[in-house]
Amino acid sequence: MSKDKDRQRMAELREQLQYHNYRYHALDDPEISDQEFDQMMRELSDLEEQYPQWITADSPTQRVGYAPVAGFDSVAHTVPLLSLSNVFSEEELRAFCQRVERLAETDVRYFAELKIDGLAVSLTYEDGVLTQGATRGDGAEGEDITQNLRTVRSIPLRLQQPVNINVRGEVFMGRDAFVRLNQDRETAGEALFANPRNAAAGSLRQLDPKVTAQRNLDMFCYSIGYCDNDSLNTQSQSLAYLTELGFKVNPNAQPCADADELLDFIEHWAQHRQELAYDIDGIVVKVDSLQLQEALGFTAKSPRWATAYKFPAEQVVTKVLDIAVQVGRTGALTPLAHLEPVTVAGSTVSRATLHNEDIIREKDIRIGDTVILQKAGDVIPEIVASRAELRTGEEEEFTMPEHCPACGGDAVRLEGEAVRRCVNSACPAQLLERLIHFSSRGAMDIDGLGPAIMEQLVKAGLVETPADLYRLEKDQLETLDRMASKSADNLLRAIAVSKDQPLARLIFGLGIRLVGEEAARDLAAHVGSLRGLATAEPEQLMLVKSVGPKIAASVRQFFAEEANQRLLDDLVDLGIDPRAGGQAETADTDLVLDGLTFVVTGKLEGWSRSDVEQLLRGAGANITSSVSRNTDYLVAGEKAGSKLDKAQSLGVTVLDQTQFRDFLNERGVSVD
Repeated sequence: MSKDKDRQRMAELREQLQYHNYRYHALDDPEISDQEFDQMMRELSDLEEQYPQWITADSPTQRVGYAPVAGFDSVAHTVPLLSLSNVFSEEELRAFCQRVERLAETDVRYFAELKIDGLAVSLTYEDGVLTQGATRGDGAEGEDITQNLRTVRSIPLRLQQPVNINVRGEVFMGRDAFVRLNQDRETAGEALFANPRNAAAGSLRQLDPKVTAQRNLDMFCYSIGYCDNDSLNTQSQSLAYLTELGFKVNPNAQPCADADELLDFIEHWAQHRQELAYDIDGIVVKVDSLQLQEALGFTAKSPRWATAYKFPAEQVVTKVLDIAVQVGRTGALTPLAHLEPVTVAGSTVSRATLHNEDIIREKDIRIGDTVILQKAGDVIPEIVASRAELRTGEEEEFTMPEHCPACGGDAVRLEGEAVRRCVNSACPAQLLERLIHFSSRGAMDIDGLGPAIMEQLVKAGLVETPADLYRLEKDQLETLDRMASKSADNLLRAIAVSKDQPLARLIFGLGIRLVGEEAARDLAAHVGSLRGLATAEPEQLMLVKSVGPKIAASVRQFFAEEANQRLLDDLVDLGIDPRAGGQAETADTDLVLDGLTFVVTGKLEGWSRSDVEQLLRGAGANITSSVSRNTDYLVAGEKAGSKLDKAQSLGVTVLDQTQFRDFLNERGVSVD
């Protein structure tokens, strides 16, 4: 192929990828599978590697192509990006509407939108190309976070039309992404984010765009700062125009004739917000007419033509019975509050993590305190504050121990870290947690080897490293409590089967600090083997899309330790040496679901969503997060919510848990 043809092909691929990105993120209606999209992306990446002089700033490959920055520059907003005033009751909302109608001296129609709980940003496009993105800041000036915003896949790098426009939107993190992020941080011994909004804000302000790119951020656009198009008359027309340009706009919005219709909309979403895949904290009410918006103008802090009706957070009062300290597999000491059981957001809560000693000190939480509890992001129990005025004098202040509660070794807090860690590598609590992690579902998935049995194996001295699991014999297992002959046979069989797990699971199972499931998958694809990972230099590892300097250094440090080198040799000698892309990757099934697209939603008994998605991917299926006309099957557990409604409206085949098992069994996909 000539250079001219290569250059033309690069332009075609960029255009096609931008179009399909628009179909997927803005319209929620993809026309091609994830595999086809990835194949086109790889072809473009290969061509750009061959011809770096022809890489354009709006190329889809450049979403994570930027070096870390030293800090963020200030950006002056051409049109102020002001915050909204708030109302908290029906009376206050009616008063807002009356004030607007009095100032307008004419009939007023309104527009109601969900208030996404995220971070407001401003996007500027010149001739349809993204040139700058910034935070709200103080409304007049924000921070230039352009490179980080480029990593958010729902933000188009090039629009469908070559217009000059400034757009405002809310960057957020969905609930599933938030839970996965905190699970990965807990695995790595890092402090957890309190809620999805904090996670989104922290992710956008990372100095390394590669870190932001790993966080699965999303964005809805909600208004136009300025644009070339002077034919827009209403907020509803503005949102339709944004969708036409390629932006993602929240579909749950509607015009309202008066305060009564606004209150109906508010009441509906107050009752149904748990069905959404993301957090909202209220409803935004706007005057629909853009001309009237301009006439009403602004106060010093907020527009007169809009307000936010804020939902009250569901909070309950309970008591701290005790504060215990858990030791994680990386040695992290985490304080955990034991609470009087209380129901909040639909479930009973008796424990809540306190994260670290700084948070305990900041919130002044003591043993015996009466405290206010809520679920951060309606997911994670969080102590909001203590009720100091209710203290009796019998409460006890809590101090983090200077010695590990499991082994008595030194517990050290390194400079720059919020977490105190046990530095004894032989700590039995760390050993037990590392082994439990190694055999867990996301790692080697050894069926029947739960925490209780693992604890017995460790206490009996039968297992000290993951390799020891593969040396166990039947007579050793039969010495354990409740371990009969058949149970021992089943466990040995499950241990043997785990030898065929793919390389990514083995890497994740090793428990390398900072290496979560996504990084493990990317590393496996890059290095090809366990020894390849052990010998790779940090510079090589940092070529991996989800790996930055900290992860690369952590991998090198792990394999530099003599004990881990011996573990590597032991695993290989025992026949546990999978290759990425080899037989282990598809050992369970042929790709019998190749070309089929699935969405998984709701609660499935005995299965996590990640278990189901991994099973489907192993059989060749495509997994997407939203239902569209290209979805072949929706796997729907309990409380499936709005995805089930959409699937039924589009005629997508819905499988409940029983039907899903039958579906897989009929195609020879093992579910056990």
